[in-house]
Amino acid sequence: MAAPRRSIAVAAFDVGETLIDETRIWSRWADRLGVTRLSFLGALGAVAAAGRPHHDVFELFRPGIDVEAEIARWEADDPTGLRENFDSDDLYTDVRASFAGLREAGIGVLIAGNQPPQARAALAAMDLGANAILISDDLGWAKPQAEFFTAVADAAGVEPERIAYVGDRVDNDVLPARRSGMRAVLVRRGPWGYLQAEWPQAAMADHMVDSLDALPALLAAGPTVDR
Repeated sequence: MAAPRRSIAVAAFDVGETLIDETRIWSRWADRLGVTRLSFLGALGAVAAAGRPHHDVFELFRPGIDVEAEIARWEADDPTGLRENFDSDDLYTDVRASFAGLREAGIGVLIAGNQPPQARAALAAMDLGANAILISDDLGWAKPQAEFFTAVADAAGVEPERIAYVGDRVDNDVLPARRSGMRAVLVRRGPWGYLQAEWPQAAMADHMVDSLDALPALLAAGPTVDR
């Protein structure tokens, strides 16, 4: 008989399309590349559906593009603009209440995602009450690498089985979190979230939700049944 699973102590959250609505970011990229927003967002969805890296969308419209060089030129052209970055206006409306509910339930909150260094300051400025903010560029490891999830567990200070990793992707979030010994929550929003929720592997998630509002009750309810 399998040993009972222990209760969740910490919820760790991905950033893009989990906490942050990236619509404005991708729309500004369309403007920067001189294509319609509909064309760019449609192509982004096609890239997601094909299981290709999101950077492939830039190649579709500007073959051979050096994205980092383009970002540098963009900063020089628009030094005070948000460009490829985000601020509190991009925060999904369910985040603050969900975080507050988790803390009230005695569950710690971490933010941990694949993001550039400037994302840490942007998230910190939102004053979300997270115990820690972990950014891949700071860690030197990125999802789905196992070392990224080891760093999350180290920051949480509890056994992996007591951590729920929350994200919008099966490939980058659910599967590597489960391989690391964590539990996983799939958020069904954003292009990857909707598409990958249809994958057979989505069944590996302990929970699938359409909103973060459901998390405090789900994660405080006790351990889930081992598959």
